[in-house]
Amino acid sequence: MTLLPIIIAPDPRLKITAKPVKTVDESVRRLMDDMLETMHAANGIGLAAPQVGDKRRVIVVDVVDEDAEPDPVQMANPELLWVSDEMLNQEEGCLSLPEHYAEVERHDAIRVRYIDYQGEIREREVAGVLATCIQHEMDHLDGILFVDRISSLKRNMILRKLSKTKKMAAAPA
Repeated sequence: MTLLPIIIAPDPRLKITAKPVKTVDESVRRLMDDMLETMHAANGIGLAAPQVGDKRRVIVVDVVDEDAEPDPVQMANPELLWVSDEMLNQEEGCLSLPEHYAEVERHDAIRVRYIDYQGEIREREVAGVLATCIQHEMDHLDGILFVDRISSLKRNMILRKLSKTKKMAAAPA
């Protein structure tokens, strides 16, 4: 498996709309494996293909506690079939917006259909942190960042800080 470089905002590659996967073949499974390894190495709980420069509709999530065994979910072409009326406000972060967090409102429970690692179509109903994480990663597939769901003042402040950090990192020493 390979650690993939995570794209940091602001970057136009994070604003793309990802393309559906025709079938979960060896190439997609390799991407899922590499994304999981990359996500775990970065201490994340979710990662979408556009965050690593891939334009396919693929996400991975693993929201188990630190002491528990990993329980990753790998999804191609995830789509929401149902969302609860009950909303939940939770603090979110993102591997593409390191060290920045904001409270985001999302549906507390969802039902999602996707193609799994073996190429089977699955449906799963989830709630709480896992539902939040899946919605967050699905947003990435449509070029939406969590900062797009908060006030423009907070969003602009975070993006300015990230832009400044990227410029400083790129400057010659």
